[in-house]
Amino acid sequence: MMKHSIFIILLIYLFVQNTFAQQSYPSMLTVAQDGSGNYTTIQEAVNSVRDLGHKRVTILIKSGTYHEKLVIPSWKTNLTITGESPESTIITGNDFSGKKIPGGADEVGLEKYSTYTSHTVLVQGNDIVLENLTIENTAGKVGQAVALHVEGDRVVVRNCRLLGNQDTLYTATENSRQFYQDCYIEGTVDFIFGEATAVFQNCTIKSLADAYITAASTRPGHEFGYVFIDCTLIAAPSVEKVYLGRPWRPYAKTVFIRTHMGQHILPQGWDPWKGDEMFPDKEKTAFYAEYASKGPGANPVARINWSKQLNAKEVKAYTPHNILSNWNPMAVR
Repeated sequence: MMKHSIFIILLIYLFVQNTFAQQSYPSMLTVAQDGSGNYTTIQEAVNSVRDLGHKRVTILIKSGTYHEKLVIPSWKTNLTITGESPESTIITGNDFSGKKIPGGADEVGLEKYSTYTSHTVLVQGNDIVLENLTIENTAGKVGQAVALHVEGDRVVVRNCRLLGNQDTLYTATENSRQFYQDCYIEGTVDFIFGEATAVFQNCTIKSLADAYITAASTRPGHEFGYVFIDCTLIAAPSVEKVYLGRPWRPYAKTVFIRTHMGQHILPQGWDPWKGDEMFPDKEKTAFYAEYASKGPGANPVARINWSKQLNAKEVKAYTPHNILSNWNPMAVR
């Protein structure tokens, strides 16, 4: 009789524990500023998710403008953060390099923001999906001011608007693989930069000033850096002289495939970034290439002589699956 009672108590305990776990870590959360969801801020929702979770959790963000400096830390994984639409669901900030940090100093003792801490949204966790959002840095033309800073691996950004000026999108860390699909990205100087391997598919890239679109810093030994596939390059009405990119560091890699280029793209296409005393002659190790560029800015004959035009055989290697080391971002939701 006692053994039977103990068995029943054990079953009840396990049932309660399992029920509690399910209630504590739901697979769907809602953020709404009017209090109708589970949380009123995105950061609260992210913080509530199970650390190092193996099962995907979706956080639905209701329409609104969220003034947050959002951090998805490395121990928050397998998250999908989705807005109702990129036009109506906005995460906004205005920090920039040189701006004084509220409270006097950050956790490492710095009294001012830098490029690397100016982000509106920071993604450090792996297997994160961002979709149907606007992420913006509204600091203006004040220097480096990052909207989205991504360090995690296997990160998908889908149907988002990334808005800023200089350094809008920081694709950080050499072993990070990132996939941007159907996104709109705008900025002025080097507004897509970093050392990650990143694919941009069906994206619209808008230049807001005569400057440079990309500043890759691909590490030596990496086969791919930035690859733009079936994208469109546009510009503000006053913009007339834009380079496809310049190498932030030696070994930078950037390739445009079947991209429609507006007349704002300069005939030479690429800039070597001369004047860097620490890294002179970066064009000797950079790999800058195109395949089947279209539009008035496509001018393969006039391109700078150290860039390359891929042939039909070479371009076959440029599939998202191959570029991203056998990771299939299309399967991630």
